[in-house]
Amino acid sequence: MENKSFGFLSELTLDPFVIPPGGKYPIFFLGITIYFFGIFCNLTLLTLIIMKKNLHKPMYFILFSLPLNDLIGITAMLPKVLSDIVTETNKVYYPLCVLQAFLLHMYGGGILFILAAMSFDRYVAICMPLRYSSVMTPRVVICIISLVWGLDFVLIVSLFSLQTRLPRCKSVVMNVFCDNPSLLKLTCGNRTVNNVIGLFNTAVMQAVSVSVQAFSYVKILITCVATRRSQAKTKAVNTCVAQLVILITFEVVGTFTILSHRFKNVSADLQKIMGMLIFLVPPLLNPIVYGLYTSEVRHTLLRVLKNRVSV
Repeated sequence: MENKSFGFLSELTLDPFVIPPGGKYPIFFLGITIYFFGIFCNLTLLTLIIMKKNLHKPMYFILFSLPLNDLIGITAMLPKVLSDIVTETNKVYYPLCVLQAFLLHMYGGGILFILAAMSFDRYVAICMPLRYSSVMTPRVVICIISLVWGLDFVLIVSLFSLQTRLPRCKSVVMNVFCDNPSLLKLTCGNRTVNNVIGLFNTAVMQAVSVSVQAFSYVKILITCVATRRSQAKTKAVNTCVAQLVILITFEVVGTFTILSHRFKNVSADLQKIMGMLIFLVPPLLNPIVYGLYTSEVRHTLLRVLKNRVSV
């Protein structure tokens, strides 16, 4: 029976997966394995940056935000979905639904802004190597990190605050997790302003991120072509490839997610899975990709493992 109480503490119903008999526990254990693998990889990267002094550099202080953001994304989404699969309750209180949606949108915007900040750092390091220490001072690094999280927070808060002006008249969230579009569909009234602001915020995030990264990587490419030092070219490529792979992965997964909701012949369960991928693929791949393509992180991790084995 649908819940007819639409107060702040009302209970919402999530639209569950259609799971065949005997399938929920294999899916649960697969999901738990994926979750703990993602947690382990991102915590490993965070721990290395905190504990190892050779990684106490502007580049890695900015990078610190990436695994932290990935932990927010995968933790805000996956445990709740897996819990609902096992318990078959598919219920959530409205405040918790809003909190989950807020964190997931913070995660999405965070990736874009963090990658933009990282590309700027690489631009300064490769195109202005002699001025790097004077440009990327601790104060500047703190300002960049604060701008990344502050701008992301302001845009997402402005998006969610608009929902308070609309009354809620439904209690069924047509997804396995909460996000802003799903919450907006619970409201009645004119949603035009919400939709316009949502598109505007998305456009701002993409425009800022893509423009900063495009400028940085074009300048880096020009510098690489102009320099005659092959070692410098190799170092430049290795430090940038990881960030480009992460950006391309995020954009491709995000595009597939958006397209899956634009075709009517796509099943509801497939749409839900595609929606989950954007919160699963980057947190699983980002620390691995960055560890493989960044020699300093890779060598630091190998030294730690060798010391553990020798002990």
